[in-house]
Amino acid sequence: MSLHSSAVEVLTEWQAPNPDQDTLRHAVLAFLAARPDGCLRACVPGHVTGSALVIDHSGSHALLTLHPRFGRWLQLGGHCEESDADIVAAALREATEESGIDGLEIDPTLAALHVHPVTCSLGVPTRHLDMQFVVHAPAGAEFARSDESLDLRWWPLDALPDDCDHGLIQLAAAARNR
Repeated sequence: MSLHSSAVEVLTEWQAPNPDQDTLRHAVLAFLAARPDGCLRACVPGHVTGSALVIDHSGSHALLTLHPRFGRWLQLGGHCEESDADIVAAALREATEESGIDGLEIDPTLAALHVHPVTCSLGVPTRHLDMQFVVHAPAGAEFARSDESLDLRWWPLDALPDDCDHGLIQLAAAARNR
């Protein structure tokens, strides 16, 4: 299975939690139907990204990154790579790289979708079609900040930073509901 076909399969099988998420699901599926390169960063009109809300072993805290470009606390994640086996593997790879935590376990069921405009590494305005997953850290997990972050910190799921965007809020709600 390719990265592209796995994204289509995950979206097709996903039972969106509300009409807004279902509308977004259909829009991303339509985009992918038109763009075989839609999971790759080189797709200038937009591209699928894989992100992950890393939850501690107790299920009460989320590991967030202070993103250097946006200056806000966000979930971990980012661009898919051609070497990723599928969209779930892409989100898990990003979470592992950005957290430094070994032994993360990803729930392969999509948690939420979020589409946002961004000027990413392409240097031109584009859109990230973010497929969001929940990842669980093992007990005693210690994180290590990567060069893709200004800071990493555990935040209570019920007390996230005040400047959270809608995508992180809905992802945290999905994680709490699991």
